[in-house]
Amino acid sequence: MASSATDNRKGTGKGTVAIAADHAGFELKSVLAEEIASLGYDLVDLGTNGPDSVDYPDFGHKAARAITDGAADLGVIVCGTGIGISMAANRHPGVRAAVCHDTVSARLARQHNDANVLALGARLIGVEVAKDCVRTFLATEFEGGRHARRIAKIDDFA
Repeated sequence: MASSATDNRKGTGKGTVAIAADHAGFELKSVLAEEIASLGYDLVDLGTNGPDSVDYPDFGHKAARAITDGAADLGVIVCGTGIGISMAANRHPGVRAAVCHDTVSARLARQHNDANVLALGARLIGVEVAKDCVRTFLATEFEGGRHARRIAKIDDFA
């Protein structure tokens, strides 16, 4: 398993994005890390750093902690389907991880659900679509309004 911040690339002050993946998502994570850095975001790469088998919850939890501790503004997490790693991340209060498969779901996850973590399935999505999802997710703001009431119901649930 990777140590906490294994890669800290500095962008141009757009914000900080934590990225993490299990072994199934390692290759896609590497491509997406380059994309995020090229967009001018500071990047915290939380691993994994190779194709050897690891457990996706460990990396979902790392990304969630980066959000809740304030080390990152947003997160991108990748496993085989995006489902397992998002389930782990969503166990943390204040984390809203959304599994997305296209730019529409990535945009709406931010606009309507105030998602702060994008989850992708490396075995389900192509590289170019994944890059499009990341660009859309990072460029989209939460609309607020009627959606804020619903997000409060998610965040305040005990």
